[in-house]
Amino acid sequence: MGIVAGVILIAKSCKENDSDEKKIVNSIERHMTHYPQSTLRDLYKNYFQDRFGPGHIISDRSAADRYLRYELESSTTFTGEDYEPTGYEGRFFRVNLGVIKDGRVDYDKYLDAFVRSVNGIKQPSIEEWRKEWQRIDSVIMSMNLALPNAEQDRATIDSLLNVGNVVMHHSELFNKHYAPHYRIIEREIFNNEILPLIDKK
Repeated sequence: MGIVAGVILIAKSCKENDSDEKKIVNSIERHMTHYPQSTLRDLYKNYFQDRFGPGHIISDRSAADRYLRYELESSTTFTGEDYEPTGYEGRFFRVNLGVIKDGRVDYDKYLDAFVRSVNGIKQPSIEEWRKEWQRIDSVIMSMNLALPNAEQDRATIDSLLNVGNVVMHHSELFNKHYAPHYRIIEREIFNNEILPLIDKK
């Protein structure tokens, strides 16, 4: 590679990193605006979902069906946005179960979209994800958000990654304030099959 080509490649890489950082900042601001009681683990979960999708909670269609029906039947309120993108790239959408409860989206249509959202996911390795999370976390730290128990959560996340586990649940604080009820649906499936139903009614 020549010197000029190398300089162009480095400049392009820096530009892409700057662009990603802006997207990360915007996504953090969006999340904290909607969920000001979030902790670091809630932010982590958002970015983890964007990269890994819903595969970790779908063992098979029948299990996904049973748990979804149980959550719908046992929940009385479905607060929050109808839908929102995950992470900073929006590969998936969190879609509120309220869109089923109020009849805007057919149950079977929603379940099918959710289950199919595991297809084609190219998951990063643990080390790839660790590096990406460290980059995201460095942006979070630079924003001085004063997240509760941040250092404890940071250590917990690091411990999980050290043993090859990437999954983290919402914090008790988040659950208490927002009682989230949603599933993760892949962006293209959501835009083509679910969003038109939500917007129609």
